Amino acid sequence: MASRSLRLAGFLFRRSFASMLGLTLVTLIVALALLGPWIVPYPDDVAGATNLAGKLQPPSAAHWFGTDEVGNDILTRVIIGARLSLLVGLGITLAAAAIGVPLGILAGTAGGRLREAIMRVTDLFLSVPGLVLAIALVAALGPGIANAMLALVLVWWPGYVRLAESKALSIREEPFIEAARVAGAGRLRILWRHVLPNSISPLIVKMSMDIGQAILAVASLGFLGLGAKPPTPEWGAMISIARGYLPDWWWYAICPGAFIYASVLGFNLLGDGLRDILDPRSNRG
Repeated sequence: MASRSLRLAGFLFRRSFASMLGLTLVTLIVALALLGPWIVPYPDDVAGATNLAGKLQPPSAAHWFGTDEVGNDILTRVIIGARLSLLVGLGITLAAAAIGVPLGILAGTAGGRLREAIMRVTDLFLSVPGLVLAIALVAALGPGIANAMLALVLVWWPGYVRLAESKALSIREEPFIEAARVAGAGRLRILWRHVLPNSISPLIVKMSMDIGQAILAVASLGFLGLGAKPPTPEWGAMISIARGYLPDWWWYAICPGAFIYASVLGFNLLGDGLRDILDPRSNRG
């Protein structure tokens, strides 16, 4: 029965062009992140080497994406930047889910004052625009990729609390939960064995979409000078420097920007495809 359900899910996923496009884009980004150090044409350019004689060269056979203001190969730096962006996006999403999901499930099943306390703190964080709060936190902590990740985790976790709490509220009155209580199951056992498994589908969908949004948020902080420090190749920081060379040296900004766009689009389309399979009641089609 399980194998039949998997085959059906795979068939439905393959039928969707958007889902397959998202999977393809995500696979390419992951492949670049994993293989980057071994396939880049100019590995020394990652560490901040300079070649002023070859600065701001247009795309060519030697430099497919051209070179930057110090002669570094942009393709090399963009590919290595994929690993940083993907790891940061994954780290932010997993950490936020690790904080928000247990709190949301606890709030939804416990009720009473505990739920009120958790949800009021959640509402307090949600009342401030996420990127504005992240900028304020990084400004207070100091620029750097670690501080940017910490700030974005603090911004991201309330969304998981809201989603997990709403799912727990809808599940806690189900007959199988009542049966577990009557059978003498404790609260933790009910949470772990019954509530969490039945809440996992929308959480997986949200996490798949949030990875792309986290990559975009990190790039935004990098663009503002609050993310990774030079010479670390980070897409947002590269675009921040490149804007001073527009429009004459357009390739400098276009190439990292295209990778940000492809990453966010890929994870969003993949999330849409997973939602249609794992949570068909939310299918808007």
